[in-house]
Amino acid sequence: MSIQESAPAGSARPDGRPRVAVVTGGSRGIGRETVVRLAADGHAVVVGYAGNRAAAEAVVKEVTAAGGRAVAVQADVAEENQVAGLFATAESEFGGIDVVVHAAGRLYLAPVAELDLTELDAMHRTNIRGTFVVAQQAARRLRSGGAFVAFSTSVVGLSFPGYGAYSASKGAVEALTMILARELRGRDINVNAVAPGPTATDLFLEGKDEETIARLAAQPPLERLGTPADIAEVVAFLASPAGHWVNGQVVRANGGIV
Repeated sequence: MSIQESAPAGSARPDGRPRVAVVTGGSRGIGRETVVRLAADGHAVVVGYAGNRAAAEAVVKEVTAAGGRAVAVQADVAEENQVAGLFATAESEFGGIDVVVHAAGRLYLAPVAELDLTELDAMHRTNIRGTFVVAQQAARRLRSGGAFVAFSTSVVGLSFPGYGAYSASKGAVEALTMILARELRGRDINVNAVAPGPTATDLFLEGKDEETIARLAAQPPLERLGTPADIAEVVAFLASPAGHWVNGQVVRANGGIV
């Protein structure tokens, strides 16, 4: 059975056409898993990627092989013209935009006293400016009944040493989430952020030894690391009609770490 044949009725628009999703950072990790999950729900998906064309085309191939529809578009999320082109492709290819998931992000860890400010600028360019640029296009183009999902991190509340700059950039995302939800009053669009805890992605695992990984995995009461699929399920709910009443929230998907 293909994706389209098995898709739930809630993934279709009132006119019967499939809903359309744009996913930035869609070539790997949580973004990639989100692309596959939304496609399984019946969405046509535009996979935004920064530079890894092969990875983006691989996820498109996976979706289309299962009977879904997807295209890959390269865009630097901090460049407004490139992001506008990403959204324009979604409209020209699939007729409009119903869901925007902004999963693109940058991570660099260092104590505050030792942080390379060049890394700070690069991270904030992607995580703060990039989120704002994508949110701006989403606010302009999302159709009624749509959803915008951004990404924060549970470290905003957990305050792990070494995460100062990264956590600060994601705190900005959380501040934007409620404000954008209020600014879209009357549009029937919900706006939320997902804040994962330790999740087994390449970005998270890079540079960590086995002892560190085991210690982080033991912290949640569920006693494991999250998986990209765990987070994609939360995103899919918030992006669906079933999750539409959730609005202006930061959902801490972290297995119960406090």
